[in-house]
Formats: sequence, C-alpha cells, structure tokens
Amino acid sequence: MANGGPVEHGYPHLETVRAAVTALYRRLSYDTIHQFTSSVVPADVAFCDTDDLHLGVQRVARELVRHYRLPEARMIVAFRAMEHAANVELTAGPEYFVELNDRFRTHRRDIGAALAHEIMHVYLHRVGLSFPGTRDNEILTDTATTYLGAGWLLLDAYREDAASSQKLGYLTPEEFGYVLAKRSLVFGEDPSVWFTSAQAYTAYGRGLERARHDERQPPLTAAGWAGRRRYARDRRHAQDSQDHRDLQDHRDRRSVAAPDSPYSFAPDSPGALRVTFPCPTCHQRIRVPVRGRVRARCALCRTVLECDT
Repeated sequence: MANGGPVEHGYPHLETVRAAVTALYRRLSYDTIHQFTSSVVPADVAFCDTDDLHLGVQRVARELVRHYRLPEARMIVAFRAMEHAANVELTAGPEYFVELNDRFRTHRRDIGAALAHEIMHVYLHRVGLSFPGTRDNEILTDTATTYLGAGWLLLDAYREDAASSQKLGYLTPEEFGYVLAKRSLVFGEDPSVWFTSAQAYTAYGRGLERARHDERQPPLTAAGWAGRRRYARDRRHAQDSQDHRDLQDHRDRRSVAAPDSPYSFAPDSPGALRVTFPCPTCHQRIRVPVRGRVRARCALCRTVLECDT
C-alpha cells in the first residue's frame, strides 16, 4: 500500500502479468473464466461512513465470497496497525482470518478493494494456483482479482495529487488498467463508468491503449504498416537462413528468432517455416505455418485470430 509515498507507474511487471493471465486460463479453463462475465458492481460493495464498521465489513466480505463462488468460505475480519493494506491467513478453511490496516476504519470506501485482493488469495489457494516468490505471487493475485471481475476496485482506490497519494496492490495503475482492458475486450464490459477516481480513469485509458496494441502485432492482419513491414523483413531473413541451412543439412532444426519481436520463426520442414506468436487474449504461444492468410484458433482461450503469415 502506497500511503503518501511515491507511486510507481508504467509496465515493470508486464511479463509476469501476461504469464498470470495464461496461468488463469490453464488452471481454471475457458468455461470457468466465462462464469465471471459480470464484475462486482458498486452497489454491492458500497460502504457509507454511517454504516456499522464490523457489520459493513462482513457484508462486503460475503458479497465478494459470493462473487468468487466460494460458498463454503467464511471470512472473519479484524483491524490492526500494520505496514501492508491487509493480510489473510490461508488455512484449510472453511473459516479464514483477514486483517485490515487500521487506516480503513476511516477510509471505508476502499475496504472492498482490500478484501477483494485478500479473498482472491483464498480462491487461488483453493484451486491450487500460485507463482514462486512473494512478488510474483502477489502480481498473480492482483491479476486474477482484476480479470475475474473485482480488480476495478483496486484501481479505483488509486488517488494521487501534489499533496498526497494512495494505491493498493502490487501492480502499477497502468498495469491494473491493462488487465481491466483485457477483461473488457473479452466480455464487452466498460468498468470506467464505476470509477470515482479521475486518476483511475486515466490509468485505465492507458492500459486500454496497451491492450489494443497487443491485437495489432504481426502476423495478425490488424497489424499496422510499420509492423507488417518489419515482419516481412524478418520473414525474409528467416527464409534466407532456412535455405542456407537446407543446403548444409536439412536436419538442422534450430529456431530462427526475430530479435526484439513478439514472434519468432523456426523450420517446419525443408524449405518451409512456421511462426510462433502470443495470443493477444491469453498470451499462450500459437504456432502456424508461414503460408499467407491463415485463420488460427487458440486452443486455450478459443480466440479466433486472422493472420497474414
């Protein structure tokens, strides 16, 4: 939790975020992820200053348990002075103990955001999904919270001006916006209508731009002129390298990578190539032959991709 301190910006964790999206699809399956077509709505986690603190916290926790489809999980929430925003004790259940920073006693509008992250820890614990290391595992938790419909609360808790700042979670505001945009492009949902923070709206716009950039990378047909030109140059280089190896030894199967590009080329058969590139939805690597216009279907997220290889 950034409370008055500097807020990191940009995309320093982007590769881990993308790996987390892939891991969600692999562990949960397409069908399970598509059970989360609707996000948590503001009315379900609203918290007024006049609400009883402990009854209100339990109400919000129950709503998030319901959203995550954890009917047998019971959250016991308490407050204490601590460095981080919140903490959860992961046990066999069905009761889980969540501690919230004392700051939330008076900043109640962000209690839903803190609980969304901690209860996602319980969800991932139950499905057996984790990343090694605290940092990467927390990034996985933020990504899962956002992709499964509750992470807009975390982004909306981001506020920054010349005198103060607040941010919850391990992702930067732009990375939260990126994952929210990924979700929006899949489910056709616009989370920006729920933001109360102007800074959150800006971060979501930047994340949406980055997410759309993923959909305009070659060999996808939506790629721009500059990307297509670079792809054609790299393809010629790969084909020339393949022809040279064929003259030497057609059994040489070493891959031909395109430096600084999301795609790479590798021999498919003597005189032929295949190109490998990330799915713009789930980031699993897709492999197709280099032979012009091709329609590919991602086996993981079922996205149909129009390619010009």
